Amino acid sequence: MTNSVLKLLQRNIKKYRIEKGLTQVELAVESDLSVDFISGIERGVRLPSMEAFVKIAKALGVEPCKFFMK
Repeated sequence: MTNSVLKLLQRNIKKYRIEKGLTQVELAVESDLSVDFISGIERGVRLPSMEAFVKIAKALGVEPCKFFMK
């Protein structure tokens, strides 16, 4: 993935989390991932695996393709 696509993914995960009214802790619990991992994704220092990406999308109730839209 290019840096611009990664930044878009990170920004949209945070955007949808906030829109849903979830904290990073709540998203971590809902997606069965660690808070450090969620934080790392949003800060751009971690890249989710496909499995983690799907868990996040399900927890947020968002179609995965939406994370790649501006």
